[in-house]
Amino acid sequence: MSQIFLSYNREDQATARLFAEAFQRAGLDVWWDVTLRSGEAYDEVTENALRRASAVVVLWSPRSVVSRWVRSEATLADRNKTLVPAMIAPCERPIMFELTQTAELAHWSGADSDPVWQAFLADVQRFVAAGAASADNAAIPLAPNLTPSLTSALAPAPPPARPRRGKHGEVPSLAVLPFANRSGLPEDEVFSLGMVEDIIDALSQGVNLRVITSSATARFRTGAIPDLTAMARDLGVRYVMEGNVRRAGQMLRVTAQLVEAESGAVLWTQRFERPVSELADLQEDLVVEVSAHLHSQVERLEMARLLKKPDDLTAWECVTRASAAFRNITGETLLLALTEAQRAVEIAPDYGLAHAMLADAAATVYMWLVPDDPQEVRMITASIDTAIVLEPDNAVVLAHLAEAYNYVGRPDDALRLAMRARTISPSCGLAHYAAGVATTQTNRIDAASGHFEDELRAAPGSHTLYASHTWRGAGQLRLRNWQTALDWYEAAWQHNSMSTGVLIGQAIANSYLGNTPQAHAQIDQLRKLDPATTIEVWQRCMKRWFINCDHEPEMTALLTGLWHEAKLV
Repeated sequence: MSQIFLSYNREDQATARLFAEAFQRAGLDVWWDVTLRSGEAYDEVTENALRRASAVVVLWSPRSVVSRWVRSEATLADRNKTLVPAMIAPCERPIMFELTQTAELAHWSGADSDPVWQAFLADVQRFVAAGAASADNAAIPLAPNLTPSLTSALAPAPPPARPRRGKHGEVPSLAVLPFANRSGLPEDEVFSLGMVEDIIDALSQGVNLRVITSSATARFRTGAIPDLTAMARDLGVRYVMEGNVRRAGQMLRVTAQLVEAESGAVLWTQRFERPVSELADLQEDLVVEVSAHLHSQVERLEMARLLKKPDDLTAWECVTRASAAFRNITGETLLLALTEAQRAVEIAPDYGLAHAMLADAAATVYMWLVPDDPQEVRMITASIDTAIVLEPDNAVVLAHLAEAYNYVGRPDDALRLAMRARTISPSCGLAHYAAGVATTQTNRIDAASGHFEDELRAAPGSHTLYASHTWRGAGQLRLRNWQTALDWYEAAWQHNSMSTGVLIGQAIANSYLGNTPQAHAQIDQLRKLDPATTIEVWQRCMKRWFINCDHEPEMTALLTGLWHEAKLV
C-alpha cells in the first residue's frame, strides 16, 4: 500500500513529478498514475490506491479544478479524512473545499529547503503516521449495482448499502381547483370542468410535478374556500392553481393564478384568450399553453426556494439546484452545477435522475472548459449508462442524457434519446431542446427550428431559453445567414445579457456583415465579463459547437483575428 496518493490534472504532470520526487526523497512511498504497469486496469488500480492511501495530496490548478476526476478524488479523500491539498497555480478552489486549509505552493520549484514546502511535508507526514497507527484503514465497500470506476469517480462519498428511504426527495405538489364559471352560461360550465381535467392531464405528463387528481378537489367546486392553507394541508400540496372562465364579447377569457399554499400569496397570474367561434378547434392549444406556463413557473419557484435552503437537502433538491446553476454559464456556475449533481449521487446512488444530471453537468463543463480528454468522455458516458439502467423510461432523465451526448460530440446518440423522451412526455421542454441541438450539430437546421419551437410551446418561461436562441443563431451561422444569425443572438442577449457564448456569436456575425467596430466591442465586453479567458478556450469551443461544419475553421480564424485586433483598438 502506498502512503501517498497524488491527484492532479495531466497538464500539470511536470509539477506533479516535482512533488512525487520530493516525497520519495523524504522516504515516503507515492502512488501516481505514471506508476501504472502495462496491462493493469486503470480504474480498479486507481481506486484501490486512493482508498488505501494515508494521505491524498491534491494539486489545485486552473486545470484540475474543472476536472471531474480530480474533484471526485478530492471529495472521497475529504470524506475519508485523508485530504492534504496544495495550490500549485492561482485559481478558485471548488466551493466545497474553500474552507479546507491549503498550502500555497505556486512558487515552489522543487527545493527541499523551501520553508513552505517543509511545513507542507510535515503535514503530509502526520497524515501518514496517523494512517499507519489506525486499525480502521480498510477499504470502504463499494455501492451496490455500480462499477468500481463509477463508485470512485461519480459517487465519491461512501453511501450506505441501502440508501435511507425518502432520500430521493419528492417533487413539488399541486392541486388544480375547479375553475369558476363567471359567465353563468351552462356551456361555459361544461368548458371549465373539461379544461381543468385537461390541464391536470397535461401537467401530469411531466415528472417534475405531482398533480392531485380532480376527484380530490371536486368537493371545492361550489362555494368559497375559507382556509386555503388548511385545504392544501389536507390535500398534501405546496401549490394551488385556481382560475375562472369569462366571456368578453366574442372572446373567451381564461384567467389562472398560482398560489403558495402556506402563505396564501399569489405567485403568478396570467390571462389567456381565444375567440369563441374558434374554441372547438383551439381548446387543446389553450390547455397546452396554460399548463406549459404553469409548469415553467413552478420550476422557477422551486429553484428560487431551494437556492435559499442551506442544508438537509434531498437528492431531488440537489438536482434542482444543479439545474438552476445553468441560468448563466460561467466557470463558477458550471462547477456549482457539478458539485450539486455529485451531492445528489452521494445522497441517493440508486437515483437515475441524479446520475443523469451528473452526466449533463460534467458534459457541460467539458464542452466549455476542459481540453480534449478521452478519459473524461468515458467517465461521462459511463454515468449516462448508469442513469439509463436505473431509469430507462423517465423522460427528464433521457433528456438530460441527450444533452450530455450533445456536449461530448455525439449528436446522433443525443437525438435518439431526445426523441424517445419526447414520445414519453411531449411536454418535456428539455427533450425538445436536446433534439434541437442534435439536429443543429448535424446541419438539419429546419428540423432544429421545429424542435426549438416545440420547446417554446412546452416550456415558455424556461430559464434557459437564451440557450435555445443561441443554438438557433449557431444554426444560421452554419447556413451563412449572417443577419438571421445576428437576430437570434440578439434575442438570446435579451434573455441573458451575461452570456459570453452569445457575445462570440454576435461578434462573428457582425464581422461577416462588415460591422467590425461592433464585433470588437463585443469581444471587449466578453473580456470584461470573463477577464481570465483566453482565445484558446474559444477556439476549442468553436470546434465543439460547430462540429460537422465545413467552414468552422474559417469562422474560428475570423474570431481569432477579432480577438487580437480588439486588443489593439
